[in-house]
Amino acid sequence: MKRLLFAIQSYAYLVPAFLKAAELELGEVEHKVFPDGERYLRVATDCWGKDVLLLGGTPNDLDWLELYDLGYAISRAGARSLSIIMPYFGYATMERAVKPGEVVTAKTRAHLVSAIPPCEGGTRVFLFDLHTDGIAYYFDDSHVTRHVYGAPLVCEAVRALMGDRPYVLAATDAGRAKWVQSLARDLGVEPAFVYKERREGKLGVTGVNADVAGREVVIYDDMIRTGGSLVQAARAYHAAGASKVHAVTSHLVLPGDSLEKIKASGEITTLMGTDSHPGSQQLAETPGAVWSVAALLTRALEPA
Repeated sequence: MKRLLFAIQSYAYLVPAFLKAAELELGEVEHKVFPDGERYLRVATDCWGKDVLLLGGTPNDLDWLELYDLGYAISRAGARSLSIIMPYFGYATMERAVKPGEVVTAKTRAHLVSAIPPCEGGTRVFLFDLHTDGIAYYFDDSHVTRHVYGAPLVCEAVRALMGDRPYVLAATDAGRAKWVQSLARDLGVEPAFVYKERREGKLGVTGVNADVAGREVVIYDDMIRTGGSLVQAARAYHAAGASKVHAVTSHLVLPGDSLEKIKASGEITTLMGTDSHPGSQQLAETPGAVWSVAALLTRALEPA
């Protein structure tokens, strides 16, 4: 019996890649929106006794609610097991309180997903390249989590981009240096990062730790949102003599006109990443810019 695949609406773009990557049957969900804004959802495919996959990242609050509502309905419909696949975990940067009274939204949202009733055969949550590893432990013990690292996919993308040309793998700041150092070891290249310092309330670049003069630089960051930090870092590498600066990321968020601003800066020669976030579809027509997480995540579903 094939496993059933359901997806929230904002992740419909990823469904074909998942159906290609694994033997799955696509489940049907009916959607309606009433005049007052309330939503109607119905799981139209029978889930009784079946192993079910629910695909849905959580870029916005409506996505969180749709993922919860569908997960709850699938469990109550008698699914034998439920695997929730979250290519992008929203509010990942709100994983701790800095000021008294701040809501640790990453934790409250993990608790929301944990409120989905566990299935007889287990409920598992698959997370992709979290901003902070500890988020995987915010879920209730009734929901087993697995953090799937995107390093193999990121390395494949960088190798395809750079070929045999020499380059330096770089970070936007020292805070991501450990990630970049690990990826640089996998790729067999030298790592680099920029030093930042806060002056008069503003964070600015003060230097680069490696010799990048006359060399190409590939910046890695786990997510690119407005691109401000990326452009600032690229400018620093260019100032240090880099011949070109490329960028690769796990999550192409790119809200609003962020992509246009990054392009307009003239600092980034190539921008690429995975399709973990709907924002990635802004680059879907650019050859080699978007790499699919489907095969990596479906492999994670299988026993080691």
